[in-house]
Amino acid sequence: MHERTIAYADCFSGASGDMLLGALLDAGLPLEALQAELERLGLDAYTLAVERVRQHGITGSRLVIEIDEDRQPARDLASIRDLLDAADLDEEVSEASLRVFERLALAEAGIHGLPVEEVHFHEVGAVDAIVDVVGAVAGLGALGVEAVFAAPLPLGRGMIRTEHGLLPLPAPATLELLAKASAPTRPVETEVELVTPTGAAILSTLAEFYQPSLILHRTGIGAGRRNDLAWPNVLRLWLGEPLVLRHPTDE
Repeated sequence: MHERTIAYADCFSGASGDMLLGALLDAGLPLEALQAELERLGLDAYTLAVERVRQHGITGSRLVIEIDEDRQPARDLASIRDLLDAADLDEEVSEASLRVFERLALAEAGIHGLPVEEVHFHEVGAVDAIVDVVGAVAGLGALGVEAVFAAPLPLGRGMIRTEHGLLPLPAPATLELLAKASAPTRPVETEVELVTPTGAAILSTLAEFYQPSLILHRTGIGAGRRNDLAWPNVLRLWLGEPLVLRHPTDE
C-alpha cells in the first residue's frame, strides 16, 4: 500500500523562502530538478547554486541566488498571474504558487490601503521571491509531499529597512499574513527578522500549524542567510508518513 508523505517544518529559527528551499535540497531534491522546474517560467538574469554551510555544529544546505537586479522589472499580482499562466508548469504547482502570491498581495494591500491590483511587491516581487515560491511548491511535489505542517513561528522585534523606510518587526506583511492564518507564534529576544514575508506567505498558504505524529524517514536542513545568531539559523524539514495507530485485528 502506498504511504502518504507529509512534511513538518521545524521553524525554531524562523522561516524564509530560501531556508525552505535549502531544506528541500538537503532532503534529496536535486538542484537540477529544481532548475528544470524553474526554467519553465522563462525567467532570466539569475543563477542558482547550493553550498554546504556549518552553523554552531549543524551542517545544512543554503540556496544561493545570484540576480542581475538591473534586469528585474517591478511586478504586481497581474504580472505574476500572467507569468504563471504562460509557464509550462503542472496545474497544481501553478495554482498553489498563485495562491501564495494572492495571499501576499492581500496582506500588502491591507497594510498600505491600496486595491490589490495596485500592489507592487518590491522586496518580494523580484525573481528571488518567485524562485522561492514556485520552487518550494514544485519541490514539495517532486518529493511526493501531500501535506505540510509547521511549528509555531518565532518572532523577533526591532526595526527593518524596506522600500517604505524603517518599519517595525515583525514586518507588517508578515504579521498580517500570520494573523489571517491564526498562526501560533512565540517571542524571541532578538532584534532580527526571523520570519520573512515570503516565508510567512508560503507557510500560511500551504501548511497547517501543528506537529503531526509521523514515522520519520528523512530530514533536510536549510540554512538562512544570517550566520551571526547565537543559535543555528536553520529550518529543519522532517519528511515521513503519518503515524496511524491500528488495532491488532485490523487488516
